[in-house]
Amino acid sequence: MKKALTIAGSDSSGGAGIQADLKTMQEFGVYGMSAVTTIVAMDPYNNWHHKVFPVDVNTVKEQLNTIVVGAGVDAVKTGMLGSPEIIELAANIIKENNIPNVVIDPVMVCKGADEELQPENTVSLREKLVPLATVITPNLFEAAKLAQMPLIHSVEEMKEAAQKIHALGAKYVLVKGGSKLEADKAIDVLYDGESFEILESENVDTTYTHGAGCTSSAAICALLANGSSVKEAIYEAKTFITEAIRGGFQLNQYVGPVNHGAQKVHATAISRDG
Repeated sequence: MKKALTIAGSDSSGGAGIQADLKTMQEFGVYGMSAVTTIVAMDPYNNWHHKVFPVDVNTVKEQLNTIVVGAGVDAVKTGMLGSPEIIELAANIIKENNIPNVVIDPVMVCKGADEELQPENTVSLREKLVPLATVITPNLFEAAKLAQMPLIHSVEEMKEAAQKIHALGAKYVLVKGGSKLEADKAIDVLYDGESFEILESENVDTTYTHGAGCTSSAAICALLANGSSVKEAIYEAKTFITEAIRGGFQLNQYVGPVNHGAQKVHATAISRDG
């Protein structure tokens, strides 16, 4: 069984962060391991307000030593990283251990927020981690911040951002437009330094999308660990996340996560009915 590492925050509600990553990796038959960088709790007495508790950098380092040195990994993804020090630590671990298949999900905000948690982290991401990325998967907000552009509203602006992020050193840049563009399809833009590819899928009409970004990047990571090419991994992950969003459900009055097992359930139903 291939092994994958997620360096990310913990979502106590289970829909995003390392919880989403490990569920997704399991769906692809990959053994997932996690280094927790941040613990995020939600306040049920205050409209699900997010509370963020960073983990000490030395604690993160001990987790990474356990996983990378003690077990070894075939792929790694990063999510929410609590500080520039943790970003630098993650970058050093990746470089020193020659970890292949690096997926960077440049998480900058909690779901529903529109301001960076820590703007200084964006600078560290740009300088330390983006150059190590096999694939980087920013959404529109994150792509604009990394590319130092205004907020993105069109496919052409997505392409411009992808070029600028690629220039920072990432091998493949996947700018995720999803349902945020005014279009009938959920649109992503992939750039490999030479050409663009437009990925389109059904624009599922739902608000139950908590954890979609984490799940998508974790799927890419798992597929790369299993030996898929970058483009194969990205296209298969697109199908996977579309089914996960389609299967999303209401957790409570505040949020609804994607369904990480939706693709398997759908396949089982087709097999049974067919």
